[in-house]
Amino acid sequence: MKEQKYMRLTITERRAIEKGLKDNMSIRQLAKSLGRDTSTVTREIMRNAVHRKTGGNWEEFNDCANREGCDKSRICKNLECDKPFCCGCIFCFRVCKDYIKERCRLPERPPYCCNGCKKRNHCTLEKVYYKAGVAQRTADEVLRNSRSGIDITEEERKRLDGIVSPLIKQGQSPYHIVANNRDLLMVSEKTLYTYIAANMFSASSTDLRCKVRMKPRKTKPVLKVDRACYEGRTREDLLKYLDENPDTAIVEMDTVEGKKGKGEKVLLTVHFSHSEFMLAFLRDANTARSVSEIFRWLRTTLGHETFSRVFPLIITDRGSEFTDPLAIELDEKGRAWTRVYYCDPNSSFQKPYIENNHRMIRMISPKGASLNGLTQDKVLLMMSHINSYARKALGDRPPIDVFAEMFGMEVIKKLGIKKIKPNDIILKPSLIS
Repeated sequence: MKEQKYMRLTITERRAIEKGLKDNMSIRQLAKSLGRDTSTVTREIMRNAVHRKTGGNWEEFNDCANREGCDKSRICKNLECDKPFCCGCIFCFRVCKDYIKERCRLPERPPYCCNGCKKRNHCTLEKVYYKAGVAQRTADEVLRNSRSGIDITEEERKRLDGIVSPLIKQGQSPYHIVANNRDLLMVSEKTLYTYIAANMFSASSTDLRCKVRMKPRKTKPVLKVDRACYEGRTREDLLKYLDENPDTAIVEMDTVEGKKGKGEKVLLTVHFSHSEFMLAFLRDANTARSVSEIFRWLRTTLGHETFSRVFPLIITDRGSEFTDPLAIELDEKGRAWTRVYYCDPNSSFQKPYIENNHRMIRMISPKGASLNGLTQDKVLLMMSHINSYARKALGDRPPIDVFAEMFGMEVIKKLGIKKIKPNDIILKPSLIS
């Protein structure tokens, strides 16, 4: 048993844990039956349990504390809704002003899940289940990620960049730099080449004379995201902040790709939810540095005070290009002018407005078409036509008018957007061809 103590849990053991939880065995009993420490089984359940927003028998999911005895109806204004009262609808409680979230306390104490709960078939709150198959796949994925990619913190990357990039631009090779700064760098020559190939330094592969003549590798280094950038910026943190600051305007941010492949340009899109106004910026590469450079330009162009009013809060996904939130939030003096929050993994529906507005970009630049033929002037022309297009949700007004009412026409001029007459608007590829 002692030899097994430090080995990974097997699928057989995970199935035994799932069965034991269903039979209401305690964690201590489970650990003893498997020959494992109690802390091992506890961590396994807490780490790999899945959260499910499902209802009970004949009841939809609803975690509002006021659902019992609620007599409100048709708050969601869905004409196809056949529920007589909002307490039985999965949409109404999300928009109800009296909504108060109720959380079950059972998963917060041993056994940290709902597998053995006798009330789960009638419970309409969020549930936590331990599933052996899901836990095994999650553990395998964590193991694969730990053995691949580039694992480096943002602080360490900046430290190495400050040493390596100036020397490379002086004409020195990575071998020479490592040989003469081994104690300072503490990385090998191969690691240095990997970091440069992954565009992690201000010096790029084109600054290496020998590298330019070398045939490119077929595989591209995978950048492992520093998870520390998500701390305090998760979806849960966002909802907590909005509860405390309900009048805060939300800005959504995303990337639009054309033709996929090395050397292909991409767009950074920024969408203002209250006005449906959208900006787009052409980038030569889909990197965190290109995003931070755009926001540095926005702060300089608009002025820090105006920038803070226009960009009070930014929501984006977990793409590698958005993994340097401090470069977006802080200026050169370390002062914060905005806040960055992230959607949950694989949850693009949590920023629906920008995803919906991307359809208008695809009308002009179809999906799969290369963006290399574009210039920033053409992108500004495209966005001028899109922002001048009237929207039903805005009372048949164009986003540019609503945005101008909020921040002034001078801000729009600084951003390079112009108003197009209604009958002159073109939403076809011919606009930028």
